[in-house]
Amino acid sequence: MRIEKDLLGEYPVPEQAYYGIHTARALENFPLSPFKTHFRLISALAVIKKAAAEVNGELGEVSPSISKAIVTAADEVIAGQWRDQFGTDAFQGGAGTSTNMNVNEVLANRAIALLGGKPGDYHLVHPLNHVNLHQSTNDTYPTALRMAAIWLLQDLSNHCALLQQTLQDKEAEFADVLKVGRTQLQDAVPVTLGQEFSAYAQAIARDRWRLYKVEERLRQVNLGGTAIGTGINAPAKYIFMVNERVKRHANIGLARAENMIDATQNADVYVEVSGLLKALAVNLAKIAHDLRLLSSGPFAGFNELNLPERQAGSSIMPGKVNPIIPEAINQICFHVMASDGAITMAAQSGQLELNAFLPLIAHHLLTSIEILTNGVKVFNEKCIAGISANIAVCQNALDNSLATVTALVPYIGYDQATKVARTAVQSGQSVVQTVRNLQLLSDEKLAAIVNPQALTKPGFFKR
Repeated sequence: MRIEKDLLGEYPVPEQAYYGIHTARALENFPLSPFKTHFRLISALAVIKKAAAEVNGELGEVSPSISKAIVTAADEVIAGQWRDQFGTDAFQGGAGTSTNMNVNEVLANRAIALLGGKPGDYHLVHPLNHVNLHQSTNDTYPTALRMAAIWLLQDLSNHCALLQQTLQDKEAEFADVLKVGRTQLQDAVPVTLGQEFSAYAQAIARDRWRLYKVEERLRQVNLGGTAIGTGINAPAKYIFMVNERVKRHANIGLARAENMIDATQNADVYVEVSGLLKALAVNLAKIAHDLRLLSSGPFAGFNELNLPERQAGSSIMPGKVNPIIPEAINQICFHVMASDGAITMAAQSGQLELNAFLPLIAHHLLTSIEILTNGVKVFNEKCIAGISANIAVCQNALDNSLATVTALVPYIGYDQATKVARTAVQSGQSVVQTVRNLQLLSDEKLAAIVNPQALTKPGFFKR
């Protein structure tokens, strides 16, 4: 072990660890969960530290050798190295200070090693005086959170586009599959299976567009605002240069917020993003519920759809296959909806110039985006793409239902149509045969009206 010092005194740190005393104290103070700080957030912080080191080197605030060593260390972290050195719990006090210091210390000690020193030789490279120069947790952490969220949202949006395309392919494939449309789980009017899938595709299209547009809200960052957004201890030239440099390295369009005090203390943008993630979760859950229902059976359920068989469904009932992919999708959607509640509570709990609960927001926001991305991918590839229709089952249910009786209302009135429905149910005969028995319409007129394919299109009714 090596001994490091801070304002609270001395503390032992593993001799070869790249993290330092602040991280060690955080590991002791916050043994709260199995969740570590999201690595995309760590990567985003490393991008910021890299940009700051470059700018501070160009401004003569740190030596060229220190600047280069920090940049190299940051590039290694960005590339995924040294993950075992980032162990801070996702839930931590201090508004993210533990995570920011974890990154500062790892980059400093790695830079020290690159310069030929040993971890803890902070006279070579100091976590605060060099790596964190002209920064605060309060501007780097929220900026990194926004960057990480944008990176992950881009991936989610792309997978939503793929899911939308698959649903549209199914819309075309099932365009001529007639079936009973249902409202409140009761027989309603004719619809095609393709039309049902078109509604799913349209819902996902809206989600894709909303997530694409919400990136704009995240692009306004408070980097350079330091402690509370006033920019104390940060030169004006540095503030402008570091924002441009981060923008370049992150490969996303970032801009310094016009009001950095607002961007430092208010977390409503995360609530907005979370709300749109919840909207996607709602749509995915609804589709998953529908697929489970439409594929139920095969003998005692709807059995209108066949879902791809992924694994045996029971340890006691031979031959049973469950709709495991939609069930898993439902579960991650419930998780995202619950996370939205946590984000909302954390965002409204900020006080005065800072929100202390950004770590909770970061954990739930980034995790929600990540599991939705994985879920959409799995849903698309392992379920939606392999769905087939039981056409005969769909047609038989339609033929034996009252789904066409609504079309009679404009011609014979609501009361007479109700009589047809009741009589058909009691007699066990079809709607067509019941109308004939009651002599309400000619066969020619009846055939023109009770045309399920025509009834699925607008503008059918003509007197």
